[in-house]
Amino acid sequence: MSGILAITGATGKKSGGYFARVLCEHKGEVEAVFDGGIRAIVREASDTSFLDAAPLNFEKHASSAGDVSFLRDAFRGVDTVLHIAGIYWSKAIVRAAADCHVRRLIVVHTTGVYSKYKQAGEEYRQIDEFVTRVCREENIALTILRPTMIYGNSSDSNVIKFIKMVDKLPLVPVVNGARYELQPVHYKDLGKAYYQVLMNEKMTAGYEFNLSGGRPIELRGMLSLIGAELGKKVRFISLPFFLAYFGAWVVYLLTIGRMDYREKVQRLCEPRVFSHAEATEAFGYAPMNFEVGIVEEVRAYLKGNTA
Repeated sequence: MSGILAITGATGKKSGGYFARVLCEHKGEVEAVFDGGIRAIVREASDTSFLDAAPLNFEKHASSAGDVSFLRDAFRGVDTVLHIAGIYWSKAIVRAAADCHVRRLIVVHTTGVYSKYKQAGEEYRQIDEFVTRVCREENIALTILRPTMIYGNSSDSNVIKFIKMVDKLPLVPVVNGARYELQPVHYKDLGKAYYQVLMNEKMTAGYEFNLSGGRPIELRGMLSLIGAELGKKVRFISLPFFLAYFGAWVVYLLTIGRMDYREKVQRLCEPRVFSHAEATEAFGYAPMNFEVGIVEEVRAYLKGNTA
């Protein structure tokens, strides 16, 4: 494996940005493998200060990850593409990769593909199928990575909402007692995993891997751990599913479909536990448990509120 590496999402505040830092920590290995350099696909408004000061030489290409003509220019001569910026750009990424005869493609998608609810899972499945078909037809070595709920800092858009809810509300509303298991994954574990996949082609090319967190944990337990880190005792008020779903229907009808929370309520009670055993066996994936990973995020939240 040699040549040029292209990356999307390297300026992100979650796993993509951390992956860029992991690359820099392994500068010698990376430069030996990708002797043609690294191209970072960034948005015009992205903060590129880390890439600008990094010990690795990141060649920046600024535009949209959904612009196929731009991507063709960025991927010219590229050996490997690692796409972290989001599943909704994957069709454009794989089209451009095929046009430029990219040899290997790694895409970060989502375990949402497994959801039994149509809106949540169907579009993800269609994107997966499109990317897989194009790679098969064009003989591109494909790896699909599927993180679960990502957390670890205030940019996660997931667990930060739980932190704010526990901090602000005297009673935390839940559905069915929040007795369903989740397996959130820390963004730093993902950044490390991307590097492991990138550098272990023989064990990862042609495979799909779930990237979940350590042990599964009930949402109720997650909220209680957050409360403990905040120094608060969490008190719950639980609604039965039928009542919460009925309320979602009422909102939907009263707003004439403009506010549709029906599927969100359904997914609230959908267990989201996915084994990462195959990733552990293939490239040594070893994610932290939630009780370890949540500490940093809560501390950052508290620091931000007192700054």
